[in-house]
Amino acid sequence: MSAPATSNLARIAGVLKRNAWQAVPTVLGIIILNFILMELVPGDAADVIAAESGAATEESMAQLRSHFGLDQPMLQRLGNYLLNIVQFDLGISPRHNTQVATLIFDRLGNTLLLMGTALGIAVLIGVLLGVLMSARAGQWQDKILSVLALLLYSTPTFWLGLMAIVLLSVKLGWFPTGGSHTIGAGLVGWDLFVDKLRHLFLPAVTTSGFFIAIFSRLTRSSMLEVNRQDYVRTAESKGLSPARITFGHVLRNALIPVTTVAGMHFGALLGGATVIETVFSWPGLGRLALESVLARDYSVLLGILFLSSLLVIVANMLVDMLQAWLDPRIQVR
Repeated sequence: MSAPATSNLARIAGVLKRNAWQAVPTVLGIIILNFILMELVPGDAADVIAAESGAATEESMAQLRSHFGLDQPMLQRLGNYLLNIVQFDLGISPRHNTQVATLIFDRLGNTLLLMGTALGIAVLIGVLLGVLMSARAGQWQDKILSVLALLLYSTPTFWLGLMAIVLLSVKLGWFPTGGSHTIGAGLVGWDLFVDKLRHLFLPAVTTSGFFIAIFSRLTRSSMLEVNRQDYVRTAESKGLSPARITFGHVLRNALIPVTTVAGMHFGALLGGATVIETVFSWPGLGRLALESVLARDYSVLLGILFLSSLLVIVANMLVDMLQAWLDPRIQVR
């Protein structure tokens, strides 16, 4: 292995090690903060269960709270919760009477599929549009794309989703109105794959619209800034083709701020999952979180918040590693 490659691997490993150490107190702080916030919310799952069963007597309420450990002091429950987390146990859902981890991991795959697809679409299309806008800066192509980006940025995602359902699903019948697959169709193999894609298309594209606008504008400004650097003029003086200069030199450096923003917006992407999954009836963590809030099932909500924080931390670790690879000047401190 060459010396530059070894140096790159060493820097990436250093970034990974640094972020791993930082992640431990961050996750611990998030768990404690979320637990305290849940304590400040009035009511609990026992209230909802008792009201639905019609047995909202003081005795039945006390039995429910005792059964689920809700009658214990807050510090004791927090200590038990932290101990369970260390043992990879997220607890029991009072609402569903099953393991919280089971409920979450049943939905996790759908959320990761939706968010990963949306982020991939946003980065790919946003970067390509940004490159085109920078190459045609000040011309009509740049102006039209800038207006479209502004429209995508300012339009609420849920409204885009509803309009997409009305036009492409109800009127034209091109895509399903919601869900992650056709229930009861018994599809397998290629037919199941195509069915999944048809259900995924609208929510993924709708989710990506806002981020396409951000990435395209950011790529444009970053490309224009990098184009003014001395090494670009040096490459031009050597007779390199414009395509090689753009994609071999300029784009690599222009992607550094794009990757930073992508990592920062991953949390917003997860947070927005609740709206998109509700609009498209997509069975993911966002809908589960909303159902947990309505049912005051805070055990499930705490588990979702904990897992979401882990996903955001991992995403930012990957971004830091990618930046260490893109920019050799980045040093581990």
